[in-house]
Amino acid sequence: MVVVDTPSRTRVAILGCTGSIGTQALDVCKQHSDKLEVVALSAHSRTENLVHFAHEFAVRHVAVTSEAHRGDAVLSELPSACELHTGSRCAEELVELEDVDVVLVAIVGAAGLSVSHAVLKSGKRLALANKESLVVGGDLLMPMVQPGQMLPVDSEHCAIFQCLLGENPREAHCIWLTCSGGPFYGRSLDELADVTRHDALAHPTWNMGAKITVDSATLMNKGLERIEAMHLFGMDIDRIKVLIQRESKIHSMVEFEDGSVMAHLGASDMRIPIQYAFSYPERWSTPAPRVDFREIAQLTFGAPDMESFRCLKLAEIAAKQGGTLPCVLNAANEIAVDAFLHDACTFTGIADIVEACMDEHDCQKVVSFEQLSDVDAWAREQARGIISSRF
Repeated sequence: MVVVDTPSRTRVAILGCTGSIGTQALDVCKQHSDKLEVVALSAHSRTENLVHFAHEFAVRHVAVTSEAHRGDAVLSELPSACELHTGSRCAEELVELEDVDVVLVAIVGAAGLSVSHAVLKSGKRLALANKESLVVGGDLLMPMVQPGQMLPVDSEHCAIFQCLLGENPREAHCIWLTCSGGPFYGRSLDELADVTRHDALAHPTWNMGAKITVDSATLMNKGLERIEAMHLFGMDIDRIKVLIQRESKIHSMVEFEDGSVMAHLGASDMRIPIQYAFSYPERWSTPAPRVDFREIAQLTFGAPDMESFRCLKLAEIAAKQGGTLPCVLNAANEIAVDAFLHDACTFTGIADIVEACMDEHDCQKVVSFEQLSDVDAWAREQARGIISSRF
């Protein structure tokens, strides 16, 4: 009889380890060190943090994805047994390591697409915290997914995934995708004209990176999540309804044909969906404080204002037209948000830039990753031109 030596702990690679999701994932790994072993980490530019985590978790492989930071002096302080990966494919190289079981893709933006593709191609579990992978390349990625291979880490999509467990997805009537409404809920379009970067970064409930926090303020984040849900759960965009839930205690709901509604409730803490992506199909002890529902005064609900928060409407248009238009939506938004964060455009200008790029695009059917790369590059250049000419 041949005895196969299986690892006692799940071996994890965390790509984007210095961001909000990455650091919370490391906290989960620390709390469950008897079950999880961190073997590989990547960072874009925060090399000092990367070196610190490499020592703390005794990882064997790290990658630096930024050309400008691959020669940082601090990298000489990596543990002697830790191998440094650089180059255009360094993140994919971590995915391909034999001693990796699960890959958390917490890279921000469209850059996560190639890595998500590499994880699915490898047959390893993908803990997906990069919604842009599916927004841009869902048509190409979803046919590759094996049952149980991809676990969504967005709190809303993790909630929907759990609400559908044991259910027939064909009996789902609609998805109620919840949203805090961001810091500007209730404001008119005119009242949003003078919003500052500082105002936009003050999210009421979630602790996230700057780009995602601005997306939450414009509601683009929810627009991207609708497209992500459309791919993940095979549901038409009109059956994925955005619901404002200011307390952020209901993370999403699924309504079935018989009128029954399954809701996922819990703390507003991203460590819970991160941990679930690592532990599935098991449930481990909570990494976050529990909610005492006797102390919640109320749960409130509302509808989003698509006229004031036009990014949500633009995402719906991109979803309905499909093809390469969501790629343009995402790329233009990334450039516009970066411009806003550097005071190069206004808050309401973000939607103007995205809409102008979408209007100029000749939409095509998605056929390859190379095509998406070309469309992404076109949209970014188009957005930069609009910013330089209008703001």
